[in-house]
Amino acid sequence: MSSDLSQHKSKIHQSKIHWPKIHWIGAGLASGPGIVSLANKWGQITVWDANLDRAEKLRAHVAQDAELAIRHLNLKEPGSQKTFLGALKPGDIIVSMLPASFHLQVAKIALEEKCHMVTSSYLCSDMVAFNDEARAKGLSLVNEVGLDPGIDHLLAHIIVDKAQRAGLLNQGHIIDFISYCGGIPAEKNPFTYKFSWTPLGVLTALTSPSIMIKDGKEHITKKAWEDVTELSLGREIFEIYANRNSLPYIKDYGLENETGLQTFVRGTLRLEGWKKAWRDIFPIIENAAPDELKTLSDRLWQAHQYDENEQDRVVLHVALTISPKDGPAWKAALSLDTTGAGWQSAMAQAVSLTVAQAVGALMEKRLPSGVQIAPHTTEEARIWLKGLKEAGLEIKAENIKLPF
Repeated sequence: MSSDLSQHKSKIHQSKIHWPKIHWIGAGLASGPGIVSLANKWGQITVWDANLDRAEKLRAHVAQDAELAIRHLNLKEPGSQKTFLGALKPGDIIVSMLPASFHLQVAKIALEEKCHMVTSSYLCSDMVAFNDEARAKGLSLVNEVGLDPGIDHLLAHIIVDKAQRAGLLNQGHIIDFISYCGGIPAEKNPFTYKFSWTPLGVLTALTSPSIMIKDGKEHITKKAWEDVTELSLGREIFEIYANRNSLPYIKDYGLENETGLQTFVRGTLRLEGWKKAWRDIFPIIENAAPDELKTLSDRLWQAHQYDENEQDRVVLHVALTISPKDGPAWKAALSLDTTGAGWQSAMAQAVSLTVAQAVGALMEKRLPSGVQIAPHTTEEARIWLKGLKEAGLEIKAENIKLPF
């Protein structure tokens, strides 16, 4: 028996005895790689889903001596929920890959059953309200550990730490920070886009206002397509726009004391020509009633979803530029540019493998209790990024040495 296989079997044996159980809810399009990764590393995982076929397809990719249990769950059905509750034990870890509207329900279950929770979705104020109870019970409710939000946070902390160590922060220098991410088709099409899941979320986000720092001031854009600019990466030009509220992340990334903060934006990246290709959609979603938006979403899903084995692509670019009043500018950037297909799509890998890193951190008790987002310490960020690299997600660096 090889030493690697022996160590793998030993870890699985130990995990079945000592480690908490992992309960992953939702085996949809963004879950497969994370489920397989956790099953193979820790020797056990229970996948809960209303559609058992999706999880069953993953069995072929799980190590023979790892336990992949597949159980039915529909949180809208009291009987199904009771079965789920009966399987939980204090200290277990629940992963919610359900639509965001279910996360609070899962969080309440986690707190009641004394379990930890992980989700890739954005942190909301209602989730933050659970912080005191989670801390009192020694539980971690971990949010924003997917691609964007998720990997973008990790890259930001590494870059800002590098600037801090170089003595460039809190000096009154001009600071420009950008973070753009997008899931795009690997092969460009006339629509410039394809959907990994229902388009409704994308359409709704386009009509939501965004807040950023632009030219040293708060800048609000009411509709995404009103402020589309360009970003050049290598030989490609992408179209970019701000999304959501970037301002809370100024403090999260440690830039709140920068008096020369000129630009701070977290936004979305699209292929060149996106605004032109979507020009007929914008006026529709601007005035659409909810049922009309749903009809448009269904139509776009039928016309522009990925084929079963079609390649998708994820591009993430995070950069920090510091410009002293005298002397040369300092710039560092970290990027992810990867493709995939099927259950191992680029989006599925980036999202679920980062979720798996969060679960691993909880298994090894490396995260504090309370409600939180992706780790703020650079040491923890390094561990996660090293794990993602070992899983096949390669981070590219510009003017910065990767610390792993």
